[in-house]
Amino acid sequence: MYIAKQSGKNRYHLFDTKQDMAVKIQRESIQDIRSALDKNQFVLYYQPKINMKTNEVIGVEALIRWQHPEKGLVPPLDFLPIIEGHILSIEIGEWVINTALAQIMEWQKLGLILTISVNIGARQLQQEDFARRLEKSFAAYPDVPKGQLELEVLETSALGDISHVSKIMQTCCEQGVTFALDDFGTGYSSLTHLRRLPVNLIKIDQTFVRDMLEDKGDLAIVEGVVGLAKAFKREVIAEGGETIEHGEKLMQLGCELAQGYGIAKHMPAEEIPNWVLAWLSSEHWCL
Repeated sequence: MYIAKQSGKNRYHLFDTKQDMAVKIQRESIQDIRSALDKNQFVLYYQPKINMKTNEVIGVEALIRWQHPEKGLVPPLDFLPIIEGHILSIEIGEWVINTALAQIMEWQKLGLILTISVNIGARQLQQEDFARRLEKSFAAYPDVPKGQLELEVLETSALGDISHVSKIMQTCCEQGVTFALDDFGTGYSSLTHLRRLPVNLIKIDQTFVRDMLEDKGDLAIVEGVVGLAKAFKREVIAEGGETIEHGEKLMQLGCELAQGYGIAKHMPAEEIPNWVLAWLSSEHWCL
């Protein structure tokens, strides 16, 4: 009845049982996620990023997990798509940023200086007051250098007005924050984003890196992205570094930075300091 009224007068709308059930399930799922945020059930895991030439740990990428009281550790793909486009996604995005800043400060106390990169959704980035809200987050952690936070924007995100987004990002850059373009090459407007957005780093999507040793097409894409990064004077990092052979090929192509399961999986914050110490004492990825 309500749908028919919203569509105009003198019409009808048939009740769709499956659609109603799907809407109900989504509403309940959003309520569960809201409750999880209120109860502080989310945690951040961190995956190291390295320079294969120097063996230096250049930073970590943060990825949210849901520490569910019954289901255990729930991966992000099981709940983030549910809130995509919902205002709750903005609240969780801000929680991630604030948690990352707090973690940077904790590691600083241990003498560990690491940049943390966090994924940021299109809706959150396109808020009119995004730069101001980000500045407010930094104000709560005055000892954290702004250059130690990197915001990763998905290349496939629906960024809308690129000029508007670029201005928001530029304001953040002037504050000292850096940006990375994630999953580069998987979207339809790669060159537009690369040309117009003030990003410092391009991330080659792992789907290309993982199979580049056997697939000539993927290898050509990786080589092309590295070439574009150099042409636009951007740094480039490869996701999906699984083996030494991957690292050697990436180095041959001119990509020195990498992350992937062959280096380290995402891990809890408390495991990072010991992992870094162990990594720096090894040479197995120093190519």
